[in-house]
Amino acid sequence: MTAKLREGVELQRRYYTETASRYGQMHAHEGAADAFANKVFRSILTMVGARSVLDVGTANGKTLHEMRESFPELFVCGIEPVAALVQEALRGNFAVPGCIIRATGETLPFADASFDVVCEFAVLHHVPNPQEVVREMLRVAKKAVFISDSNRFGQGSIAARLLKFSLYKAGLWNTFNYLRTRGKGYRFTEGDGVAYSYSVYDSFQEVANWADRVFLIPNSSEKHKSWFHPLFTSGGVIICGLRGTIEE
Repeated sequence: MTAKLREGVELQRRYYTETASRYGQMHAHEGAADAFANKVFRSILTMVGARSVLDVGTANGKTLHEMRESFPELFVCGIEPVAALVQEALRGNFAVPGCIIRATGETLPFADASFDVVCEFAVLHHVPNPQEVVREMLRVAKKAVFISDSNRFGQGSIAARLLKFSLYKAGLWNTFNYLRTRGKGYRFTEGDGVAYSYSVYDSFQEVANWADRVFLIPNSSEKHKSWFHPLFTSGGVIICGLRGTIEE
Protein backbone atom coordinates (compact mmCIF):
# COMPACT_ATOMS: atom_id res chain seq x y z
CA MET A 1 0.00 0.00 0.00
CA THR A 2 1.36 3.40 -0.96
CA ALA A 3 1.88 6.22 1.53
CA LYS A 4 -1.15 8.07 0.13
CA LEU A 5 -3.39 5.02 0.54
CA ARG A 6 -2.13 4.43 4.08
CA GLU A 7 -2.86 8.07 4.82
CA GLY A 8 -6.44 7.60 3.63
CA VAL A 9 -6.96 4.47 5.75
CA GLU A 10 -5.60 6.20 8.86
CA LEU A 11 -7.73 9.28 8.20
CA GLN A 12 -10.87 7.18 7.82
CA ARG A 13 -10.28 5.19 10.99
CA ARG A 14 -9.56 8.37 12.93
CA TYR A 15 -12.78 9.87 11.54
CA TYR A 16 -14.87 6.87 12.67
CA THR A 17 -13.16 6.82 16.06
CA GLU A 18 -14.04 10.47 16.62
CA THR A 19 -17.64 10.11 15.37
CA ALA A 20 -18.47 6.64 16.75
CA SER A 21 -20.81 7.97 19.45
CA ARG A 22 -22.76 9.89 16.78
CA TYR A 23 -22.66 7.23 14.06
CA GLY A 24 -26.35 6.29 14.25
CA GLN A 25 -27.49 9.90 14.27
CA MET A 26 -25.21 10.90 11.41
CA HIS A 27 -26.49 8.12 9.14
CA ALA A 28 -30.17 8.28 10.09
CA HIS A 29 -30.99 10.17 6.86
CA GLU A 30 -29.98 7.12 4.81
CA GLY A 31 -33.01 5.20 6.07
CA ALA A 32 -34.98 4.82 2.81
CA ALA A 33 -32.18 3.19 0.81
CA ASP A 34 -31.07 1.16 3.82
CA ALA A 35 -34.61 -0.11 4.46
CA PHE A 36 -35.00 -1.27 0.87
CA ALA A 37 -31.61 -3.01 0.83
CA ASN A 38 -32.36 -4.69 4.15
CA LYS A 39 -35.70 -6.02 2.89
CA VAL A 40 -34.05 -7.43 -0.23
CA PHE A 41 -31.32 -8.92 1.93
CA ARG A 42 -33.79 -10.62 4.26
CA SER A 43 -35.50 -12.18 1.24
CA ILE A 44 -32.12 -13.55 0.13
CA LEU A 45 -31.55 -15.10 3.56
CA THR A 46 -34.89 -16.85 3.31
CA MET A 47 -34.34 -17.89 -0.32
CA VAL A 48 -31.06 -19.68 0.35
CA GLY A 49 -32.07 -21.05 3.75
CA ALA A 50 -29.20 -19.25 5.47
CA ARG A 51 -28.05 -20.41 8.87
CA SER A 52 -25.04 -18.12 9.21
CA VAL A 53 -24.19 -14.59 8.04
CA LEU A 54 -21.06 -12.45 8.08
CA ASP A 55 -21.44 -8.67 7.84
CA VAL A 56 -18.25 -7.01 6.57
CA GLY A 57 -17.73 -3.55 8.05
CA THR A 58 -20.53 -3.81 10.56
CA ALA A 59 -19.90 -0.37 12.16
CA ASN A 60 -22.11 0.01 15.26
CA GLY A 61 -23.71 -3.41 14.77
CA LYS A 62 -27.21 -2.21 13.89
CA THR A 63 -27.42 -4.55 10.88
CA LEU A 64 -26.49 -7.52 13.07
CA HIS A 65 -29.14 -6.53 15.58
CA GLU A 66 -31.84 -6.31 12.89
CA MET A 67 -30.87 -9.68 11.41
CA ARG A 68 -30.94 -11.34 14.80
CA GLU A 69 -34.41 -9.91 15.50
CA SER A 70 -35.78 -11.06 12.13
CA PHE A 71 -34.08 -14.48 12.23
CA PRO A 72 -33.58 -15.56 15.88
CA GLU A 73 -32.03 -18.89 14.85
CA LEU A 74 -29.49 -17.26 12.55
CA PHE A 75 -25.83 -17.14 13.60
CA VAL A 76 -24.66 -13.61 12.86
CA CYS A 77 -21.13 -12.27 12.98
CA GLY A 78 -19.58 -8.97 11.97
CA ILE A 79 -16.09 -7.67 11.39
CA GLU A 80 -15.13 -4.07 12.11
CA PRO A 81 -11.61 -2.57 12.22
CA VAL A 82 -12.45 0.48 14.38
CA ALA A 83 -12.41 -0.29 18.12
CA ALA A 84 -14.62 2.70 19.00
CA LEU A 85 -17.43 1.41 16.76
CA VAL A 86 -17.20 -2.06 18.29
CA GLN A 87 -17.52 -0.51 21.75
CA GLU A 88 -20.45 1.59 20.54
CA ALA A 89 -22.20 -1.58 19.36
CA LEU A 90 -21.79 -3.15 22.78
CA ARG A 91 -22.95 -0.01 24.59
CA GLY A 92 -26.02 0.25 22.38
CA ASN A 93 -26.91 -3.42 22.89
CA PHE A 94 -26.67 -3.93 19.12
CA ALA A 95 -24.22 -6.78 19.62
CA VAL A 96 -23.34 -9.42 22.14
CA PRO A 97 -19.69 -9.96 23.10
CA GLY A 98 -17.95 -12.14 20.57
CA CYS A 99 -20.27 -11.56 17.64
CA ILE A 100 -18.18 -8.62 16.37
CA ILE A 101 -14.52 -9.25 15.65
CA ARG A 102 -11.95 -6.55 15.08
CA ALA A 103 -10.58 -7.32 11.62
CA THR A 104 -10.38 -5.88 8.12
CA GLY A 105 -12.23 -6.96 5.03
CA GLU A 106 -8.98 -7.48 3.16
CA THR A 107 -7.98 -10.36 5.47
CA LEU A 108 -11.04 -12.08 6.90
CA PRO A 109 -10.03 -14.40 9.76
CA PHE A 110 -12.26 -17.28 8.64
CA ALA A 111 -11.92 -20.51 6.68
CA ASP A 112 -13.16 -20.95 3.13
CA ALA A 113 -16.97 -21.26 2.78
CA SER A 114 -17.46 -20.77 6.52
CA PHE A 115 -20.62 -18.59 6.23
CA ASP A 116 -23.74 -19.28 4.20
CA VAL A 117 -24.06 -15.59 3.30
CA VAL A 118 -21.55 -12.74 3.36
CA CYS A 119 -22.78 -9.16 3.01
CA GLU A 120 -21.65 -5.56 3.04
CA PHE A 121 -23.66 -2.34 3.14
CA ALA A 122 -21.98 0.83 1.82
CA VAL A 123 -18.50 -0.20 2.91
CA LEU A 124 -16.59 -0.82 -0.31
CA HIS A 125 -16.52 2.84 -1.37
CA HIS A 126 -14.68 3.57 1.89
CA VAL A 127 -11.74 1.20 1.29
CA PRO A 128 -8.77 1.77 -1.06
CA ASN A 129 -8.78 -1.76 -2.51
CA PRO A 130 -12.40 -2.94 -2.70
CA GLN A 131 -11.55 -5.87 -4.96
CA GLU A 132 -9.44 -7.41 -2.20
CA VAL A 133 -12.43 -7.22 0.12
CA VAL A 134 -14.75 -8.73 -2.49
CA ARG A 135 -12.35 -11.63 -3.10
CA GLU A 136 -12.26 -12.35 0.63
CA MET A 137 -16.06 -12.16 0.83
CA LEU A 138 -16.34 -14.69 -1.98
CA ARG A 139 -13.76 -16.94 -0.36
CA VAL A 140 -15.60 -17.29 2.94
CA ALA A 141 -19.12 -17.41 1.42
CA LYS A 142 -20.89 -20.69 0.74
CA LYS A 143 -24.29 -19.78 -0.73
CA ALA A 144 -24.55 -16.04 -1.41
CA VAL A 145 -22.65 -12.76 -1.50
CA PHE A 146 -24.65 -9.55 -1.13
CA ILE A 147 -23.16 -6.15 -1.98
CA SER A 148 -25.15 -2.93 -1.57
CA ASP A 149 -22.99 0.00 -2.52
CA SER A 150 -22.16 2.95 -4.72
CA ASN A 151 -22.32 3.13 -8.52
CA ARG A 152 -20.22 5.97 -9.91
CA PHE A 153 -21.72 5.51 -13.39
CA GLY A 154 -25.16 6.49 -12.09
CA GLN A 155 -24.03 9.71 -10.41
CA GLY A 156 -23.71 13.25 -11.77
CA SER A 157 -24.98 14.75 -15.01
CA ILE A 158 -25.61 12.56 -18.07
CA ALA A 159 -22.42 13.89 -19.64
CA ALA A 160 -20.43 13.07 -16.49
CA ARG A 161 -21.84 9.54 -16.34
CA LEU A 162 -20.96 8.83 -19.96
CA LEU A 163 -17.48 10.32 -19.49
CA LYS A 164 -16.78 8.17 -16.43
CA PHE A 165 -17.96 5.05 -18.21
CA SER A 166 -15.91 5.83 -21.34
CA LEU A 167 -12.76 6.44 -19.31
CA TYR A 168 -13.37 3.25 -17.35
CA LYS A 169 -13.81 1.11 -20.47
CA ALA A 170 -10.69 2.67 -21.99
CA GLY A 171 -8.67 1.77 -18.89
CA LEU A 172 -8.07 5.43 -18.06
CA TRP A 173 -10.35 5.94 -15.08
CA ASN A 174 -7.73 5.29 -12.40
CA THR A 175 -5.36 7.80 -14.01
CA PHE A 176 -8.13 10.39 -14.29
CA ASN A 177 -9.20 9.81 -10.69
CA TYR A 178 -5.58 10.07 -9.50
CA LEU A 179 -5.24 13.46 -11.17
CA ARG A 180 -8.58 14.86 -10.00
CA THR A 181 -7.84 13.89 -6.37
CA ARG A 182 -4.28 15.25 -6.63
CA GLY A 183 -2.72 11.86 -6.08
CA LYS A 184 -4.74 10.90 -3.00
CA GLY A 185 -7.25 8.63 -4.72
CA TYR A 186 -9.99 9.67 -2.30
CA ARG A 187 -12.12 12.59 -1.20
CA PHE A 188 -12.98 13.61 2.34
CA THR A 189 -16.25 15.10 3.64
CA GLU A 190 -17.43 15.72 7.19
CA GLY A 191 -20.59 13.74 6.58
CA ASP A 192 -19.05 10.61 5.07
CA GLY A 193 -15.35 10.68 5.84
CA VAL A 194 -13.00 9.18 3.25
CA ALA A 195 -14.69 8.01 0.06
CA TYR A 196 -13.12 6.39 -2.99
CA SER A 197 -14.54 6.18 -6.48
CA TYR A 198 -16.32 2.82 -6.65
CA SER A 199 -19.06 1.08 -8.57
CA VAL A 200 -20.54 -2.34 -7.87
CA TYR A 201 -19.90 -2.97 -11.58
CA ASP A 202 -16.17 -2.97 -10.73
CA SER A 203 -16.88 -6.19 -8.82
CA PHE A 204 -19.31 -7.74 -11.27
CA GLN A 205 -16.84 -10.09 -12.98
CA GLU A 206 -15.44 -11.38 -9.68
CA VAL A 207 -18.93 -12.14 -8.41
CA ALA A 208 -20.04 -13.65 -11.74
CA ASN A 209 -17.02 -15.99 -11.83
CA TRP A 210 -17.90 -17.28 -8.36
CA ALA A 211 -21.67 -17.47 -8.63
CA ASP A 212 -24.08 -19.67 -10.56
CA ARG A 213 -26.41 -16.71 -11.00
CA VAL A 214 -26.04 -12.96 -10.49
CA PHE A 215 -28.62 -10.20 -10.33
CA LEU A 216 -28.51 -6.41 -10.01
CA ILE A 217 -31.14 -4.24 -8.33
CA PRO A 218 -31.20 -0.42 -8.34
CA ASN A 219 -31.19 0.94 -4.82
CA SER A 220 -32.87 4.25 -5.56
CA SER A 221 -36.46 5.45 -5.77
CA GLU A 222 -36.29 7.17 -9.17
CA LYS A 223 -38.42 5.71 -11.94
CA HIS A 224 -36.57 5.02 -15.21
CA LYS A 225 -37.42 3.37 -18.51
CA SER A 226 -33.94 3.41 -19.99
CA TRP A 227 -32.33 0.24 -21.32
CA PHE A 228 -29.27 1.28 -19.36
CA HIS A 229 -31.03 1.03 -16.00
CA PRO A 230 -29.49 0.70 -13.45
CA LEU A 231 -25.98 1.17 -14.93
CA PHE A 232 -26.47 4.86 -15.83
CA THR A 233 -29.53 5.68 -13.76
CA SER A 234 -28.96 4.58 -10.16
CA GLY A 235 -26.28 5.97 -7.88
CA GLY A 236 -26.63 2.94 -5.61
CA VAL A 237 -26.94 -0.65 -6.81
CA ILE A 238 -27.28 -4.04 -5.15
CA ILE A 239 -25.38 -6.95 -6.67
CA CYS A 240 -26.05 -10.44 -5.39
CA GLY A 241 -24.36 -13.67 -6.41
CA LEU A 242 -25.96 -17.02 -5.61
CA ARG A 243 -24.22 -20.38 -5.59
CA GLY A 244 -25.79 -23.82 -5.62
CA THR A 245 -29.47 -24.71 -5.61
CA ILE A 246 -32.23 -22.64 -4.04
CA GLU A 247 -34.05 -24.31 -1.17
CA GLU A 248 -37.81 -24.72 -1.60
